Amino acid sequence: MDKLCRIAVDAAINAGASYADARFVFRREESVETKNGSVDGVTSSTDRGIGVRVIAGGAWGFAATSELTESALADTARKAVEIGKAGAPTLDEPVVLSCLNPVIDHVPHTAKQDPFEVPMAKRVELLLDCDRRMAEAADVVLRQGLLLISRQEQFFASSEGSEIYQERIETGAGIEATAADGSETQRRSYPASHGGQMACRGWELVEELDLPGHAADIAREANALLSAPHFPEGCFDIILDGPQLALQVHESCGHPIELDRVLGTEAGFAGTSFLTLDKLNSGFRYGSEIVNITADATLDGGLGSFAYDDEGVPGQRTMIVEKGIFTGYLTSRETAPIIGQASQGSMRADGWARIPLIRMTNINLLPGDWTLEEIIADTDHGFLLCTNTSWSIDDRRLNFQFGTEVAFEIVNGELGQMYRNPTYNGITPEFWASCDAISGRAPNEWRIWGVPNCGKGEPMQTARVGHGVAPARFRSVQCGAMTQRGGDQ
Repeated sequence: MDKLCRIAVDAAINAGASYADARFVFRREESVETKNGSVDGVTSSTDRGIGVRVIAGGAWGFAATSELTESALADTARKAVEIGKAGAPTLDEPVVLSCLNPVIDHVPHTAKQDPFEVPMAKRVELLLDCDRRMAEAADVVLRQGLLLISRQEQFFASSEGSEIYQERIETGAGIEATAADGSETQRRSYPASHGGQMACRGWELVEELDLPGHAADIAREANALLSAPHFPEGCFDIILDGPQLALQVHESCGHPIELDRVLGTEAGFAGTSFLTLDKLNSGFRYGSEIVNITADATLDGGLGSFAYDDEGVPGQRTMIVEKGIFTGYLTSRETAPIIGQASQGSMRADGWARIPLIRMTNINLLPGDWTLEEIIADTDHGFLLCTNTSWSIDDRRLNFQFGTEVAFEIVNGELGQMYRNPTYNGITPEFWASCDAISGRAPNEWRIWGVPNCGKGEPMQTARVGHGVAPARFRSVQCGAMTQRGGDQ
């Protein structure tokens, strides 16, 4: 494929492009789903092709093909140049890219155990074992399991001389139990909702999760929630567990820092941003002094980790919020010069047939000085909220509302009563300013949670991103209770 990519780049330059890159992507995925003691679905898919991106007449052009022949790639490159030239008269300013030294590199995957070498029968039996344990533990009406594995190979070549091969393996798994009594439906998930946990790792992730060891517990909790009291309404101190805090970071920290949203050049699906350019280098307070947030593509095993983005820029670790002060955006080679910087490497595409967009890497709330046990013991009255059920946030990423599967009341430093249908809401900077304790001192409290389905763009692209977090406390947060899923009191 390296030869075909070079042919495409050369054809684009010969057709009049001032810059060109070509990206070959091969992706193989397999999934297993179980439902109420049966296999609900087994899928296997492969996909491959080459996308060609150019600057022609000062404008972007992009075309892609799955026909991997020399003539098809040359035609695709010329088509990309025609598209760029056609769009050039509409520009106020030509596209200018930040400087980048060409790179030649070969990056293999880092999985310890290739999940594709695990027999399908073993994967199915693992989920069915979880199903049996849920059925034996409690009266639940719906028992579900999911396993997803993926391998991607990518080769990138540019007219500046970069040639980069990258390979990655991703693995994800999760289980859910749903109980119902005719008027109420309750669900518990492990290790997280919306498909579970996913990482840029191999089968070792599934073994570490120990799904069977948690199956009975989530079934019993889902059943117990049916008779639990409704979550009260009012202002309370709340502690968010890891999976919920990861989504909080995703929606209220990750999306607002995407510079294309700030500039208004991309607003599909997730809107724009309240983090306007005047807030950069102005001392804008995003959160309390203990809030430190990074964008880090270099973390081992993170779903948002990579060696190079889809522009050939090395993966990096940059500060986004330092001691509560906003310090930086996610940028591309095109947007970074607008704020006087070089790209920090966040351009990625959903496969070979899509042009790269600015996407989150691993957006992380750095660990604090507490343990979760210490935070609970330090709370006179509050609630521990666990595992997301719903989320809503406005198109500037300011006003938000989240719902979780369960809440546990804390009285005089001890966990007690379980509540159903908890929700909380807030305004992004005010919410993060109320953060007064972050755990992470105890082993394994700080963990990178994978989000495999971050949507953005038109046509919509999904990206796999990560969020490293540990449970944290927020003071005096407005809370409410859903009368049923998806609706608030």
